[in-house]
Amino acid sequence: MKGGRSPKQKGNRVERMIVNMAKDKGLEAKRAYASDGRSLGYHEEVDVLINNIRIQVKARKSIAAFMKPNENVDAVVLKEDRMEPMVVLPLKQYLEDLAGLANAVR
Repeated sequence: MKGGRSPKQKGNRVERMIVNMAKDKGLEAKRAYASDGRSLGYHEEVDVLINNIRIQVKARKSIAAFMKPNENVDAVVLKEDRMEPMVVLPLKQYLEDLAGLANAVR
């Protein structure tokens, strides 16, 4: 059975974890009420806001191995045909980079 209470609870748990990790780095972070970005004044797909960066959170049991940065690289760039490239990197590294940029601007 897909959907239901357990996947929703898992998503909520992961969203809260992300917000707490961001706050631990000194960043401004909020979770959208009921995972609905409209509660923050954004599109419904926005789950988390970190320093005004709109983030949608996807929690899955597993993701494709090719999407994961291995021990030899810091990030992976993915590009779909006719789409913009995207960067995948560990959240901890992203938050450290974002915190560094925020501190440099202050």
